[in-house]
Amino acid sequence: MNLDEGEVPVLRIRHRVDGGPDMLFAEEVDRPAPGAGEMLIRVEAVGVTLPTVRKARAGGEPVTLGGEVAGEIVALGAGVTDFSPGDRVTGLCFADAYAEFAVLNTAMASPIPLDATAVEAVALVRSGLVARGAYEAARPESGESVLVTAAASGVGTLALQYARAGGASRVVAAVSSAEKADFVRGLGADEVVRYQDADWGAPYDVILDGVGGDLLGPAVRSLATGGRLVAYSSGGGTVEAYELLARGASVIGFQIRAIATGNPARYDRWRRELWHLHAAGTLRTAVHEEIPLADAARAHALIEQRRNLGKVVLVPPRSSGR
Repeated sequence: MNLDEGEVPVLRIRHRVDGGPDMLFAEEVDRPAPGAGEMLIRVEAVGVTLPTVRKARAGGEPVTLGGEVAGEIVALGAGVTDFSPGDRVTGLCFADAYAEFAVLNTAMASPIPLDATAVEAVALVRSGLVARGAYEAARPESGESVLVTAAASGVGTLALQYARAGGASRVVAAVSSAEKADFVRGLGADEVVRYQDADWGAPYDVILDGVGGDLLGPAVRSLATGGRLVAYSSGGGTVEAYELLARGASVIGFQIRAIATGNPARYDRWRRELWHLHAAGTLRTAVHEEIPLADAARAHALIEQRRNLGKVVLVPPRSSGR
């Protein structure tokens, strides 16, 4: 790495609240430096996450823009021995991810296979880990029925495929509009329901909920006797205890960060499994669009308006896509 490069301004997208609606704007900043246990990534792709979009929309205070990043390591902080400059990695960056260069904690970093693109990496790894973990948390058994909400999202598309590969007898996709029906059927859904439908085709043994909020109630009411709903969204929501008691059902919260920090061996095993399943064709990534980094506001709008079919990816101007 040429140390003089640190003096060249680099592009970063920031969020601010300025007397009204939130805004995403581009700025030039000095290239960041990695601290102990961190690496500096020359970013090739950024996966836009729903929690970041929701935080930005909530307003009130400026927020940092986190996301899934993929790219090449250009510098290492103190104490990093498992990676080298030139390695290509992907991982979740909790701050300042919308940038040409991002700092990534090594605990969140995953190697990218030589034959995979950066866009594939941000569409597969983090979303796939959440889908994998949420499905396992439901303790599924072969022959059970599964409903996946937010089925056209980055996580939802992979959750559908996990349910299909896991031996579910019936896989149903819940989406915001009928226009998404063909898309989710192509990823393994036997049936498609809309959130506004009075009948969700209940009951279900397993519900994987990536929406929360006002939809959590109808989802719980769609559980079969002994059913399990796994909530992994950032949307919150309230569950009536009676609805669970009446069905002998349960709601399970899942957060992939708890696995990454609390059980790194399992986290690493899941990451390796993801790439194996992808190479075998069992898991297919779905990318709605690759959007220039400077146009991040349009990426947020796609997700807010529930128009995306798969992962929304930002591409910095210096990205090669590999």
